[in-house]
Amino acid sequence: MSALFDFKAFLTVVLLTICTCTYVKLKAPSILAEKTGFRGLFWKGARIGGTLEHLTDLKSCKPST
Repeated sequence: MSALFDFKAFLTVVLLTICTCTYVKLKAPSILAEKTGFRGLFWKGARIGGTLEHLTDLKSCKPST
């Protein structure tokens, strides 16, 4: 089943996107410097990942059931 129809898979994709954006922002901040347009979505993901860092760590480390 695709991630669009399975809610748990969709949340996993969103969480992985946020974690990836945060990692890229830490390693190469100039890539996500633009706050508008298509790159702005990734900048917002990095911002969410940086703000909710502890929550995303706990959520990604939780064993799947």
